[in-house]
Amino acid sequence: MVQQPLTSAAGVLALLSESDNNLKQHALKGLNPLVPQFWAEISENLTEIESLYEAEDLPIPARQLAALIVSKVYYYLEEYDEALSFALSAGPAFEAEARAHGAEEYVETVVSRAVDRYIALRASVIPNAESGYDAKGSKEIDSKLQEIIEGIFRRAINEKEYTQAIGIALECRRLDVIQHIYNLTKDTDLLIYVTDAVFETSFTLSYRMAVLRFIFPLFPPLDENCSHIHAVTRILVTLSSASLTIPCLCNLIPDKLLLAYQVAFDLFESGVQEFLQTVMQQLPEGEGPQEAMYTNLRMILSGESSTKLYCEFLKRSNNVDMLILKHTKDSLEPRFSIYHTALSLQNAFMHSGTGSDLFLRENLEWLGKASNWSKFTATAALGSIHKGNLEKGKSLLQPYLPGDDAGGTGSVYSEGGALYALGLINIGRGTHVESYMRQKLKAFNDEVLQHGAALGLGISGIGSQSEVAYDELRNVLFSDSAVAGEACGYAMGLVMLGSGSEKALDEMMQYAHETQHEKIIRGLSIGIAFLFYGRQEQADKVVDQLLADKDHILRYGGVYTIALAYAGTADNQAVRKLLHVAVSDTSDDVRRAAVTCLAFLLFKNPSQVPRLVQLLSESYNPHVRCGATLALGIACAGTGLQDAVEILEPMTKDPVDFVRQGALVALGMILVQQTEASVPASSTTRTLYAKIIGDKHEDPMARFGAALGQGLIDAGGRNVTISLQSRAGGQNMNAIIGMVLFCQFWYWYPLAHCVALAFESTAIIGLNQDLKAPLLDIVSNARPSLFAYPSPTKPPTKEAVEKVATAVLSTTAKAKARAKEKKEKGEGLDADAKSPKPSGTAEDVVMGDDTKKPEEEPDKAAPPTEKKKKEPTSETLQNFSRVTPAQLAHISFPPDARFQPVRSFTASARSKSKVNGKSASERYAGGGIIMLIDRRPEEETKFVDLPPELGGEQPEAMAVDQMAVDVEEAEMPQPFEYPFES
Repeated sequence: MVQQPLTSAAGVLALLSESDNNLKQHALKGLNPLVPQFWAEISENLTEIESLYEAEDLPIPARQLAALIVSKVYYYLEEYDEALSFALSAGPAFEAEARAHGAEEYVETVVSRAVDRYIALRASVIPNAESGYDAKGSKEIDSKLQEIIEGIFRRAINEKEYTQAIGIALECRRLDVIQHIYNLTKDTDLLIYVTDAVFETSFTLSYRMAVLRFIFPLFPPLDENCSHIHAVTRILVTLSSASLTIPCLCNLIPDKLLLAYQVAFDLFESGVQEFLQTVMQQLPEGEGPQEAMYTNLRMILSGESSTKLYCEFLKRSNNVDMLILKHTKDSLEPRFSIYHTALSLQNAFMHSGTGSDLFLRENLEWLGKASNWSKFTATAALGSIHKGNLEKGKSLLQPYLPGDDAGGTGSVYSEGGALYALGLINIGRGTHVESYMRQKLKAFNDEVLQHGAALGLGISGIGSQSEVAYDELRNVLFSDSAVAGEACGYAMGLVMLGSGSEKALDEMMQYAHETQHEKIIRGLSIGIAFLFYGRQEQADKVVDQLLADKDHILRYGGVYTIALAYAGTADNQAVRKLLHVAVSDTSDDVRRAAVTCLAFLLFKNPSQVPRLVQLLSESYNPHVRCGATLALGIACAGTGLQDAVEILEPMTKDPVDFVRQGALVALGMILVQQTEASVPASSTTRTLYAKIIGDKHEDPMARFGAALGQGLIDAGGRNVTISLQSRAGGQNMNAIIGMVLFCQFWYWYPLAHCVALAFESTAIIGLNQDLKAPLLDIVSNARPSLFAYPSPTKPPTKEAVEKVATAVLSTTAKAKARAKEKKEKGEGLDADAKSPKPSGTAEDVVMGDDTKKPEEEPDKAAPPTEKKKKEPTSETLQNFSRVTPAQLAHISFPPDARFQPVRSFTASARSKSKVNGKSASERYAGGGIIMLIDRRPEEETKFVDLPPELGGEQPEAMAVDQMAVDVEEAEMPQPFEYPFES
């Protein structure tokens, strides 16, 4: 007989009212499988079932079953917190349910809620530095909840789902689980996974630091080509702890010298000035052969080696197209200050770091037309051009630097610009020029000189935490000069970058409320933002205070404080705040800044930004649209991202001039080092720049933006990219600061020079243990056209005009014939009737025939068309070669080559650890300076031809010079007078 399906649970529910406990237990066993079908009916008796759970006369298994039934009913009622509470009380009954068929969704939901509750309860716990677990923080947690979490960990480990267990452990702040998993597996890739997860998840700063301190000792010692070099470097830079860094370096000397040098180069690229100075001072001196090793280590950490090598690369690889600059110069009239400034900035961007001032020398007349602040900007361009030339920077600028009196060299504007330029040359490495800058800041009362000196002092002393420099800047600020005070506001923040100093904050905030000068308030608001660089939640109180201020300029600073405090973290709360300000603030400036600042949070995930700002780019408010352009440009810089280009291209035709300006600048950032083969929009954008610059009817702001975009797309002689992310995967501090200052060009054009801080050389420079560059071959497994330099601009050709036979009118022919007959026969008016028609003339017009007659065509046949050569699929590069970020994925060293890198630097070496589908090496690997292992040291080594200061050979004395010494100099001719009158 077929069993009829149940249509109601009423019969089973009726048993709950019986007095016999056995019947009640039978009812509970019958109800449990019926809950998914009759949960609505059972919910009416929920109170009665809860009372059975609390009944002391029932056995414990029955009470736990009652709790399970109540939990399941609450689950179907979508009361998940109540469902979790009763599931915890169910104990073994819930574990049995977890194994039952059909209960998977319920169990998964309850477990996820249990994890969420556990995470919330442990959110305020800072794990113990030694054990990784804080027992005190767990006393307040229900032991049943604790047991569920422990069960989750056990199950994940038994099933070898280690990354899942590590993810939950990080969220729950259970570092002891991570240590247990590593002790179990000894898999370094899992530690790399932890490092990446910590940096890419929105953890609080204090917890992130605690995790990094905990896992750092777990890493095995560094070795050649080990996978965790990047992770260790990131941890050392983030912690900025000399006590951890110095033992790490010392343990590598002398046996692993190449690796020590490599770590030092990587530390310099991302470390702040104060941290590196501390490490250099505390490194041991060394004895015997080790003394030279430690000396080299200090030289690398000081940045002297890196800066010289990159300067040499930019100098020797300079590929600037001078015809582009010439076209801009011929198109923009220098008598207008905005156009003169545009060309100065374009030239500075295109020649940044190359040391080539050829354009300025060839156009002295144009340079002489600069006046006032245009002269300041033009002189400051020398700083960008000679960026990194630390040794000769001051001597190069000597003709422009101020002497004992202001204006002694001709103009205070050129002197102020020279001081600013000196800061740009010594970006973040200006300890040797700090005293000079402070002296000039105190010596003059002229606000232009003070402005240049303050900017130079701030940029050269980024993150130096120099109290002396800060005090000097504050004294000038209190003089209440608008021009000097603005620069001091920026510089005070730069010097105290990331310190979060309470003293500096109070002084800057108080003066911002007291002064009446908007320029000073703006400088101080951005300076306050610099104070809280990377401070995350520690900046929240200041952010709330600034965003609530009635002064829109301080709210503007509050927006940038969010951007800098949470730079690169993609923190959801910070993004939400910026989006709220972008659509609600009463000031257009603040709204524009809020949209722009999204880029500073999301630059590590550039593909997300176009989707986020898509609607904002279509806003009715032009300031919001302008902010969207810069957000796309900054976040997607150097990526050639097609989604971003598709949003920006229509915005180059926006009806509002400054939106077009922003779109043109942003396209230059995105398409830097992109070829037509990889991104077709590259060539069309270059054509668009030339068209807008050459159109005299175009708006000046759009032409200014096109000039800047043209400079950015060919920046650094086409050998640099723009990147806010360091090669090791962390934040590129200088680049972030430079981009924030660049965004202030909206108010003050000279600050546009600060984009040079974000320029990163795209070179592969291989060095041996003597820090010399040997000749070597590197293979690029890609078509050369994909990453080649853009083809040079062709000069306009003057087309030769072909002479065409003159048109002969019939009336003219007749008149000539009449005159001829009249002259010959002497007849009068009858000549016209007797004159014959000239052969070849028509009644109308005889025109020159351009078409060639068959007999005039040459007998030569057309030459056969040559077959187009097939492009090779790879190419061989040399040391000191340009390698773009996209090209790095295709770079490899031949396996049988003599020189091999001490660590992997391309995406070909894949790591097992995956975050967001990409391995650590895929996302973070960069070129830069690579130490090389010499597999055949007994062979003779040939080196790249470099200057002597970079390890090159001293040039031999030329024979011609000796001859010049031996040969007597010719005598001067006798004086004479020229007879001008004859």
